[in-house]
Amino acid sequence: MPPVAPMLARSVPSVPPAEAVPGGLQYEPKWDGFRCVVFRDGDEVVLGSRNERPLTRYFPEVVDAVRAQLPPRCVVDGEVLAAVDGKLDFDTLLNRIHPAASRVEMLARTTPASLVVFDLLALGDDDVRAWPQRGRWAALREAMAGSQPPVYCTPATTDEATARQWFTDFEGAGLDGVVAKARELPYVEDARQMLKVKHARTADCVLAGYRWHKNDRVVGSLLLGLYDDTGTLQHVGVAASFPMARRRELVDELAGLVVSDPDTHPWSWAGSAPSADGDRRPGATSRWNAGKDLSFVPLRPERVVEVGYDHMEGRRFRHTTQFKRWRPDREPDSCTYAQLQTPLTMDLAAVLAAG
Repeated sequence: MPPVAPMLARSVPSVPPAEAVPGGLQYEPKWDGFRCVVFRDGDEVVLGSRNERPLTRYFPEVVDAVRAQLPPRCVVDGEVLAAVDGKLDFDTLLNRIHPAASRVEMLARTTPASLVVFDLLALGDDDVRAWPQRGRWAALREAMAGSQPPVYCTPATTDEATARQWFTDFEGAGLDGVVAKARELPYVEDARQMLKVKHARTADCVLAGYRWHKNDRVVGSLLLGLYDDTGTLQHVGVAASFPMARRRELVDELAGLVVSDPDTHPWSWAGSAPSADGDRRPGATSRWNAGKDLSFVPLRPERVVEVGYDHMEGRRFRHTTQFKRWRPDREPDSCTYAQLQTPLTMDLAAVLAAG
């Protein structure tokens, strides 16, 4: 019965060799969606999330597909995905989280989601979490032998060379990287028992502001910008991982850059309505928490910071970036999108077909 906390993964720098653990490894693509433990008992379906807040009401088309495709009584682990033009699109997935039932129904028709399943927790009367991964995987493949879109079984391989190729190729379809699972491993809730390899890159960005920390009057996160082809400074993400002592130092260190008149800042529109092209703006309302304070302290865009990132989602960094160093040798106007590495495009249908 829900809730079940999904098994997690810890980061490693490269695809581990298959012989790294006794019994070998199984490699799978790392999807970029909403982690979801799915419970089905006849017509009753619950889509549980990682934070144990049900996703059921937001994805009625996935609920219908689960009833049609999965075994009558089962619990599976997977990911809810959304795609645009043959590529995973996390922004589209975020837009599906809406309080209005009429909006949910409309989005289910216009931007339908899919479910990719990669583990089995229960089948019929059997709790199989104690089974080794290889046993759960075999049972899952058998149970999903007749499944059809929009329900998929993940591609998987025990071949290290294939996993390395997937790591390179599948990024073009919007995937995060590769996950490796020990084939003798039981399913352990809320524990980092799996391994994940994500793409790692760096970029030089303009520092354009900061947000206060939620618990103290210290810097919470740095707001980052890149110049587009029109010379407009676009908000591309944040860097937020600093020790508390460093957060206090940054307040004084950045004090000389604080803009006295916010109307002169490139992001003077912050806090206004969303832009016509759907860009997320600093100061705009959070999609997850309407009461969250996203206001920021505007800074003159004169300082350049190098950050580490995994991949882009549209014109923004998909996840929080990692501060690397200040770049006093770089001019802010040289920080453009042109520096970013663009993976070769691959259609998501080709990735799903491999499963």
